[in-house]
Amino acid sequence: MIDLSASFAGLSLKNPVLTASGTFGYGREAAELYDLSLLGGVMVKGVSREPWSGNAPARVARAPGGMLNAIGLQNPGLTHFLEVDLPFLRRYEMAVVVNVVGHDVEGFVDVVRGVTGAPGVAAIELNISCPNVKDGLLFSQDPQSARRLVEAARQATDLPLIVKVSPNVTDPVELGLACREGGADALSAINTLVGIAIDPARRAPVLGNRTGGLSGPAVKPVGLRIVYDLAAQVGLPVVGMGGIETGRDALEYILAGARAIAVGTAVFRDPYAPPRIVRELEAELERYGFDSAAQAWAAANPQAREAVS
Repeated sequence: MIDLSASFAGLSLKNPVLTASGTFGYGREAAELYDLSLLGGVMVKGVSREPWSGNAPARVARAPGGMLNAIGLQNPGLTHFLEVDLPFLRRYEMAVVVNVVGHDVEGFVDVVRGVTGAPGVAAIELNISCPNVKDGLLFSQDPQSARRLVEAARQATDLPLIVKVSPNVTDPVELGLACREGGADALSAINTLVGIAIDPARRAPVLGNRTGGLSGPAVKPVGLRIVYDLAAQVGLPVVGMGGIETGRDALEYILAGARAIAVGTAVFRDPYAPPRIVRELEAELERYGFDSAAQAWAAANPQAREAVS
C-alpha cells in the first residue's frame, strides 16, 4: 500500500495532487464528473476584493505543446466566493487553498483578511505573478516589492501563506528568498510564461490582450528547473506545477523537490486528469520502489530537503 499523504507548511493532504488556480474554477463543473474528495486539494480561481470583468476577447489561443490564455483574472469577487463558492467546496474532504489577487497591497490584504477565519479555508496562495493583467507583474518583478506585500499579508492572517512565483524574472530564487523574508510559509511554481500568437490574416495578435500566459507540456522543463532551484536554495516547501499531465510528470516534480503538485492545463483536455494523476502517481511510486510520496521527495536530495522536512 503506497502512502500518498503529503504534509507541508501546516497542511496535511491525503495526497499531493491539487488543481492549479485559474484552470478549475471553483470546482462545480468537475464535481458533476467525480468526487472532489479524491483530490488532495483545490487551489481556486483567483479571488479579488471586488468583481473583475477580465480582458477583452479573444482570451485563449492554441500553442505548440500547450495554450495561451489572457483571461485577466475574471472573478465574481470576495463576497460571492464567501457566500456561494466556499460553502459548496466545504462539502468535500480536501484542502481549499484560496488564490488571492489584487491591484495593490491594500487589495490583496483585504481579501486575505476576508478569507482568514472563514470555515473551510486551509491556506492562501498570493498570486503576485499573473502576466495577463496590466499590474500583474508589479510585485514579482521587484523582490523587495514582493517582500513588502508578503509582510502585509502575513500580518493579516495566521493561515499558511503560499506565494506563486513567476518564471518571467531574471532570478526566481531571489524572488523566493524575498518572499521567505516576508513571512511566506511555502512557494508555488510556476505561473505561466509570457507569450504571443499572431494571426496572419489580420496581421495582428490573436489575443485581445496581445500577450498571454503560456502553459501546458511545453513549459514543463522550465517548471522543473525552477522548482528544483527553489527547493534546493530557498528553504521553503514548494508546490510544483507546469505541464503536469501524467503521474510520471507528477513524480518528476516531486523528485525535483515539490512537496505537492498542481494540475492545470491538462484539465482542459481531460476533465478527469486530476483523479487520474492521483492513481497514476501511486503506480509510478510503486514502479520505482517508493513506499510513499514523502520517501520519493526525500530520496532525490536529502540534504536539501532536511531544512523543510
